[in-house]
Amino acid sequence: MEENEKTTQPLQRASSTDNKDPATLEKGETDFNANAVREDVPSSDRSEDGSEPVTLLGNETYPEGGLQAWLVVLGAWCGLVASLGLMNCIATFQTYVAAHQLSDYDEGTIGWIFSFYTALAFFCGVYIGPLFDKYGPRWLIGPGSICVVVSVMLMSICTKYWHFMLCWGLLNGLGTSLLFTPSITAIGHFFRERRGLASGLASTGGGVGGVVFPLMLQKLFEQVGWGWAIRVLGFLCLFLLIFANLLVRKRLPPAKNASPHPDFRIMKDKAFLFLTLGVFLLEFGLFIPLGYISSYALANGFGEAFAFQILPILNAASVFGRALPGWWADKIGPFNANMISLCITIIGCFVVWLPFGNTTLGLVVFAIMFGFATGNNISITPVCVGKLCHTQQYGRYYATCYTVVSIACLIGLPVGGSIVTAANGRYWGLIVFTGITQVLALAAIYAAKAMSVGWKPSTKF
Repeated sequence: MEENEKTTQPLQRASSTDNKDPATLEKGETDFNANAVREDVPSSDRSEDGSEPVTLLGNETYPEGGLQAWLVVLGAWCGLVASLGLMNCIATFQTYVAAHQLSDYDEGTIGWIFSFYTALAFFCGVYIGPLFDKYGPRWLIGPGSICVVVSVMLMSICTKYWHFMLCWGLLNGLGTSLLFTPSITAIGHFFRERRGLASGLASTGGGVGGVVFPLMLQKLFEQVGWGWAIRVLGFLCLFLLIFANLLVRKRLPPAKNASPHPDFRIMKDKAFLFLTLGVFLLEFGLFIPLGYISSYALANGFGEAFAFQILPILNAASVFGRALPGWWADKIGPFNANMISLCITIIGCFVVWLPFGNTTLGLVVFAIMFGFATGNNISITPVCVGKLCHTQQYGRYYATCYTVVSIACLIGLPVGGSIVTAANGRYWGLIVFTGITQVLALAAIYAAKAMSVGWKPSTKF
């Protein structure tokens, strides 16, 4: 009887002077105390079928630094260079193959290769996240490394549409999913108060890859051709992924009786539901400029060299956007940092890209604004997810969110290509559509914050 009474008491914030057991919440219920740290949520939950308790730690501590913690960040950085770094190069790949191997296909059809790749990279996380929570990163990052390296090597000999779809779309999409989900979520096991900074530093890997890889490929395409340029890229990814396999690890034990299967009942949490919707819209618009900014430059009379260089400019700004606001987000709250970045993106689309994108200065300024803002969005979104769940369920929540987001990644590039085709090759419709997705994303993420701590904009969250 005493034990049953404990499970119905209100949630208590863990502290060094409070020896009471944390209370429990039923699946789908959440305590949105504005002053509580969300990692101190239910000490127990229900298993997937609701029949057995899933015990969670209620007052765990975090190193917040130290050699092992920062080595995990370094390993995650290496893994993200080789996974999300490649994802940030899709404009380079799409522009090249559209002019060479797949010149007989239109932009929208070619876009399906890379949208399928990005969608699969996020969709597979529905299982990868729970598997990470239960078993750790070792058996995920190893196979993911093999898939990515093999797919890049095979792409060097691709000549037909179905070659690219299988090698890049399918194999690399699966490998990327196996890499980036454990790389991001492992950091949450070592950092809580400084999670924004640590996640931001690791996430710069995707931006660094997005800068280095296109510039490297542009030179190698001219010097050694497509085949060996792609093989050099593959060997570089192999080198980076060796370090990712050696360094990335988890620290906290799995929740007792935790299931490796996905559980979409967590969508009953309204804050998590609105956050997922916001990230869906954010990513819907995010990949359109990444995929089309080079072809936009060519269509507006810029030279081929500049068309390839504008993407590294965007990704270089993204590096700073991932690192610097991470520290800032720890001060003002990750949701607030995310919304400020979305405001910058919206201004960039409607005030800079739409009226001035046909000028060199206008396009460069837009690339810097968009890269910086979306870099912050990419690195801080996992921290936002972590505010709404217990660390031991971080992988499940993060993966569930991005499984839904994968639908946006699947249709984003083809929709963008169809908009350009409908506008007779002009890009104004694509720009407006991108801006609208970011406006709606801002509204959804603000609603997610309001569900947690109220509608006051200045509240730290």
